[in-house]
Amino acid sequence: MTTSQKKIGIAGIGNLLLRDEGFGVHVVHYLMDNYTFPENVDIQDIGTAGIYMAPFLEECDPIFVIDVVDIEGEPGSFHFFTLDDVKAGNFQMRMSPHQLGLLEILEVCKLRDAAPEHIEFYTVIPLELTESIELSDVVAGRKIEIAEMILKRLKELDIKVTKK
Repeated sequence: MTTSQKKIGIAGIGNLLLRDEGFGVHVVHYLMDNYTFPENVDIQDIGTAGIYMAPFLEECDPIFVIDVVDIEGEPGSFHFFTLDDVKAGNFQMRMSPHQLGLLEILEVCKLRDAAPEHIEFYTVIPLELTESIELSDVVAGRKIEIAEMILKRLKELDIKVTKK
């Protein structure tokens, strides 16, 4: 599948049951609830799917990943990374210790000659990873802001998204 035939992917990653860990999923649900996307955009609540992300990664390029990130910094602060940053080890994209990380999944996609070339990561530092389906206030405050960043990127790619 050539890049021109691939869809644009938006992936919300995280565990909805662990408060801020579910940030990416919350953002994707906000987008799906408030906007209509054209057929060439695949917006997914990936959750903690791990290896089950492979088909999504193979069918989409570019991909915009929304997640929390485990780095030093202020909780709720926004951090943008590219696939090159991930490959350089600038941060860890493993969803949980027992799952395959994104890089390992991308290697599987490469073996099948279907890995995406362009992935952007829109991340925030979590405040709390306790049992709750609600985001902490500091992280919840970033939800619409990150959603608007994704909408802006789609507009830059001449993708028409309509508000419901």
